[in-house]
Amino acid sequence: MFNFKERIIDRIKANPYVIIFWLMKYSGISYFSDYVFLKTTWRLHMGYPLNLKAPQSFNEKLQWIKLYDRNPLYTTMVDKYLAKEYVKGIIGEEYIIPTIGIWDNLGDINVEALPQKFVLKCTHDSGSIVICRDKRNFSFKEAKRKLSIGLNTNYYRLTREWPYKNVKRRIIAEQFLEELSSDDLIDYKFFCFNGVPIYCQVIKDRNKAETIDFFDMEWKHQDFIGLGLNPDVLKYSKDDIEKPKNFETMILLSKKLSRNIPFVRVDFYNLDGKIYFGELTFFPTNGMGRFYPLIWNNKIGNLLELNI
Repeated sequence: MFNFKERIIDRIKANPYVIIFWLMKYSGISYFSDYVFLKTTWRLHMGYPLNLKAPQSFNEKLQWIKLYDRNPLYTTMVDKYLAKEYVKGIIGEEYIIPTIGIWDNLGDINVEALPQKFVLKCTHDSGSIVICRDKRNFSFKEAKRKLSIGLNTNYYRLTREWPYKNVKRRIIAEQFLEELSSDDLIDYKFFCFNGVPIYCQVIKDRNKAETIDFFDMEWKHQDFIGLGLNPDVLKYSKDDIEKPKNFETMILLSKKLSRNIPFVRVDFYNLDGKIYFGELTFFPTNGMGRFYPLIWNNKIGNLLELNI
């Protein structure tokens, strides 16, 4: 028998933001402050109150940074177009995936002028990306539909990740790299604290059976896993993960890109020794994921020093 109440509860548990949007739609409240929004969504996600006066865990400290660390440079660092220019100025152009074009409006894109293979993505959010492997079989209409949703989405309002608040909404086209389209592509994500990379998160097989592993800077495998909301979907790799070529170079690049920043995750691809910059991330899993065992949320939190 259909139970409407249980259905609503299940929807809220699956996506706690639902209750926020419901309140905004039906209560006449058009906007919640960042403080109220984060306190509310945290309670719904995590099941206990958010401690902002004396944050201890990694996740709590990331919420504090959202509210109180308003470094204007962060906006440049998360902008998918400006970040490339910023990173190029620090570590060099050889690590940057070439840009083909940048547009304010979808209607300005001349698909005929694009190469046979390319990548389109929004500059202001996470996940609005379209990959064209063969223009002869490419539906620009479907691409426009997906990118249009991205352009019309206020990512800051969804997450209250402050760096995204003033990112200009645009579309960027990048060179298609065959290796980056592989289902077996490995992501190397360096967790850096004030210019010091401590752990490298290695993500494999995203489109098959995704695995997540952490290594220290000596390439010693760690006994924790994260970040995620459900421990059942987080899995270590069953195979030994080979230390990538030029790992020490990635460490050096991470140090340069994270200097004087309390926390930032620096992402790279390393393909047969060729390193490509991926992105800079301040709030992995929006600062509401979990490490397992849970004690690691506090252990990693101890590495993040705040100016409270």
